[in-house]
Amino acid sequence: MGQKNKTMTMTTDDLRDKIMGGWAAQTIGVTYGGPTEFRYCKRIIPDSIKIPWPGSGYHKQIFENRPGLYDDIYMDLTFVEVFERYGIEAPVDSFANAFAHADYQLWHANQAARYNILNGIMPPESGHWLNNPHADDIDFQIEADFAGLMAPGMPNAASEITDKIGHIMNYGDGWYGGVYVAAMYSLAFVSNDIDFIVTEALKTIPVQSDFYKCMADVIGWCKANDDWKITWQLLEEKWGEDLTCPDGIREPFNIEAKMNSAYIVIGLLYGNGDFAKTIDISTRCGQDSDCNPASAGGILGTMMGYSNIPDYWLNDLKEVENLNFRYTNISLKKAYEMSFNQALKVIEKNGGTIKEKSVTIPVQTPVPVRYEKSFEGVYYTETKIQNKSLKEGDFSSEFEGSGIIITGGLTMDRRRGDNSGYVAEVEIYINDLLKQTVKLPADNRARKLEIFWDYKLEQNNNAIKLKWLNPVENSDILIRKFILFSDKPIQNLNQ
Repeated sequence: MGQKNKTMTMTTDDLRDKIMGGWAAQTIGVTYGGPTEFRYCKRIIPDSIKIPWPGSGYHKQIFENRPGLYDDIYMDLTFVEVFERYGIEAPVDSFANAFAHADYQLWHANQAARYNILNGIMPPESGHWLNNPHADDIDFQIEADFAGLMAPGMPNAASEITDKIGHIMNYGDGWYGGVYVAAMYSLAFVSNDIDFIVTEALKTIPVQSDFYKCMADVIGWCKANDDWKITWQLLEEKWGEDLTCPDGIREPFNIEAKMNSAYIVIGLLYGNGDFAKTIDISTRCGQDSDCNPASAGGILGTMMGYSNIPDYWLNDLKEVENLNFRYTNISLKKAYEMSFNQALKVIEKNGGTIKEKSVTIPVQTPVPVRYEKSFEGVYYTETKIQNKSLKEGDFSSEFEGSGIIITGGLTMDRRRGDNSGYVAEVEIYINDLLKQTVKLPADNRARKLEIFWDYKLEQNNNAIKLKWLNPVENSDILIRKFILFSDKPIQNLNQ
């Protein structure tokens, strides 16, 4: 896939150093941004707020007391481990099943995909927007680092990997976030020019996509403005409204891939190769402020190499390099070697040469992946608060539009017994016709994020009815909101 315009030879020591730098800096970045995650939405973290970096013992403290912060890492490692077990041609179902049956909790597109897979909807349908209301969210973007690290200098090879795995949980702009991040990692092996890496990697994205347009805007604004906060404001004004994620619609919360990817770019371009500035700016952009400095830091760390990450940041990390991440049997030191060995195989697969002390990489000119768009022809109109309980009996209502998301879900009083095996069943009727029988597991790991959605209804006044088939004591199903859509744009929505 793609063109091979030139080759680049580096020592195996340098290749390993860059792979180590990517993993190490990603871990440092997520640790740095952790305390502010989603605490600053649609606002910059002001300079007056000091982001802590206590130094010695800090990573170990997070490893022990807040291991879920490292979902950026252990999610990547799920896929790295599958490659390790089954080889670089591992089928997509092996990744999907490892991801779906893992012990860790998931959110947004990841959890929607897990639910789909556990209920027989396999990739790529598990990530498609018709089956996953979170298809444009950040999920694969924060998990795509491994794809760039195993495809040094070969962004098209990285794209091929992301196509397989990214569609487990995302589609459209959600997939493009992972394509772009992986391409930046890949190019960071063969260039020391941050501006080139950011700009060249964007060639992997179709120009007609909103993701491309947003990144192109940000790159242009970064060149035109010396102050990153001006660029942040311009981005917010043009692209800051999340109108797809059920949790972000008409809320300050924005977990879209393109918005948070823009914060990675802002950090990289205004950081200008300075590690501290890069992760700090990406963090201070707000929203998903741990994942964004993780990606920005990882890309820069790959470019710099492990040996050039400042001791101020690296010394504390060394205290945990031999510790396994929660939910895995993999430490950072194991990840370094696994990614290194996988990179050698990808280099060889793409026509490169492996020698005892050097590798010759077939450096690829990026080509765009195929165009796809989530939620095409779907336009948000309004949100109607319901706050109704199915414990009181069947629920009926009406709504105007061609699409609906019903938020809410099953609640259990777990103080009165273990109900983790219970699965509620709810019939959904549209205009008196049974549309779907929804399963709502009590097991949090297998939960369904939204009760129901359908983006392809007739554009008219629709009657909806929910009927709980198998209620049990100490449980309830709460209907919180109707999020409604039209098949035509609504003018002046933001006024």
